[in-house]
Amino acid sequence: MIRNVIILGSGCAGSTAAIYTARAGLSPLVIEGPEPGGQLTITTDVENFPGFPQGVSGPELVSLMRKQAERFSAEYVSETIVSADLSKRPFIIQTENGNYSSRSLIVATGASARLLGLESERRLMGRGVSACATCDGAFFRDVPVAVVGGGDTALEEALFLTRFASRVLLVHRRDQFRASRIMVERARSNPKIEFLLDMTVSDILDNGKNEVGGILLKNVKTGKETPLDVSGVFIAIGHTPNTKVFEGQLELKNGYIALREGARTSVEGVFAAGDVHDTIYRQAITAAGSGCRAAIETQHFLELESGGA
Repeated sequence: MIRNVIILGSGCAGSTAAIYTARAGLSPLVIEGPEPGGQLTITTDVENFPGFPQGVSGPELVSLMRKQAERFSAEYVSETIVSADLSKRPFIIQTENGNYSSRSLIVATGASARLLGLESERRLMGRGVSACATCDGAFFRDVPVAVVGGGDTALEEALFLTRFASRVLLVHRRDQFRASRIMVERARSNPKIEFLLDMTVSDILDNGKNEVGGILLKNVKTGKETPLDVSGVFIAIGHTPNTKVFEGQLELKNGYIALREGARTSVEGVFAAGDVHDTIYRQAITAAGSGCRAAIETQHFLELESGGA
């Protein structure tokens, strides 16, 4: 069976693309991937997605999107892509359970936040640990928070968090920053930001309520460990786009899919949406918008190919 369109990924971008292509009668197949629902599934509360005045939990939001897509006959399979052959059409997508063929493809596999690798970090994710200050900063009003990282993103997150937190502790493992000079100067001139250099986070402490109650800092030069009270920990050490299976087939830029005129990739019939190409915004609403764009462009591509309007 050759599908009209296969969508890789089931987060905001993937499910929005599924809603639009399903309503267009294209009967999309959505391959969920290893993290069904994407990064929103580890977000407790989402307060900046339009239409939810009281907020909505991340898992509930992606569940509602999936139900909406399934209402229009989108099909979801709980499988993970192993390889893809984009050298000819129909495209061949191989999962651990078998092969799928499609006339077009929407890649919405997202990007994964790089983490510290601590057990406590995973356990407390969404309970005081976050990888997105724009998403979660407003939950930390008038309490101290820590930001881990030394690049522009980390300093941007720290500056943003000063709008809410009582103080922001910027933890960096070196005494020099990868960030641009102007960002370092802005951070140093903000009285709410305190620099903790030559430090790493060796553990994130639980307050006894399954929430962040502090961090354990380790001096990289002396090895001395010091506990520090904070209510939130923001990890800002970068993202890794989930594009490994497309290396050598799609044009990538720093690992992210490069787009050409809208949602088109370097291969005709392949489109991309969401964090797999977005290095700037990484928001649920921008992912949804790009999913809409990719779906409409896919629909037009298939219509033109079949001689339609």
